[in-house]
Amino acid sequence: MTAVRSVAPRRERARAATIEEIKHTALDLMRGQGSNDMWITDTARLTGLTTPALYRYFADRDELLTALITDAYDDLGRTVAQARDTVPDSDIGGRWLAAAQAYRRWASKEPQQFALILGLPVPGYVAPDEGPTTEAARRALSQLGELFIDALRRGRLGKPLVREVDHAIEVCAMGKADDLGSAIPPENFQAMLHAWSAVHGFASLEAYGHLDWMDPDARDALFVAQVKLAAKSAGLPTPASESP
Repeated sequence: MTAVRSVAPRRERARAATIEEIKHTALDLMRGQGSNDMWITDTARLTGLTTPALYRYFADRDELLTALITDAYDDLGRTVAQARDTVPDSDIGGRWLAAAQAYRRWASKEPQQFALILGLPVPGYVAPDEGPTTEAARRALSQLGELFIDALRRGRLGKPLVREVDHAIEVCAMGKADDLGSAIPPENFQAMLHAWSAVHGFASLEAYGHLDWMDPDARDALFVAQVKLAAKSAGLPTPASESP
């Protein structure tokens, strides 16, 4: 017997399409002006709506920004996870390298979305407490953190280079155990943050044009070296392709 696919009513599909068009228009406006701020009136005009009509889809500018930020985090998380999962589970070092490269590529390809979620705060915008942006951020950034948890569970997470940990970091590590899905020793938690900072710092410099003075091949080589250094400092295994 042929299964019948559930199809949303026409009105719901039309509303969903309009919401997507509004979000795409707002993001294009940001890209055009090179700023994360945007105006509801301009978004409405370019979408072919009146401002009051747009408010039937988003209550205000902050609700629209919340949707854009959530989408950006989800896109980043999905991109990193897909790249990471092309490498076998057993090759933790290779998965780390693939995830880091995907993070970098996404930042360069989507500098406006990257700035929206990991750049300067949008003036006047306050994210809802424990709302969709918080959950989306956890999902996205956990894609890197899961590699450390997996290495720990497999007994393949070595001692990090820096083992002195301030009490404040210890408290932070304990507080994030639920988000990570497992407790992680404070020195490894600190090393994980060092590793993410190394990847993010390079991606930020490149996304905003501060490394344009370097030849692309040189940037590629520098990034790979940066990621390997971060992994070695954090106690992650060497990629399988480079193991003796």
